[in-house]
Amino acid sequence: MTKPENNREAAKPKSKPGVFDIVLSTLAAGFGVQSDKNRERDFEQGNMLAYIVSGLLFTLLLVVGVVLVVKMVLPE
Repeated sequence: MTKPENNREAAKPKSKPGVFDIVLSTLAAGFGVQSDKNRERDFEQGNMLAYIVSGLLFTLLLVVGVVLVVKMVLPE
């Protein structure tokens, strides 16, 4: 009994996403360009708390960045 060649994905061992993967997934999701493959990986193998913390940090940094740009552009 041989494995079909189309089933290569099932043969790969599944590993948890690393810090870099979580950051990239958060950035991609924040800008609305997350692929279905990565989204499914995140929901199946990822730690929910890591994505929540990453999302909150991303949002905080985005808001602080916008505030700083506005303060630099507008005169006081």
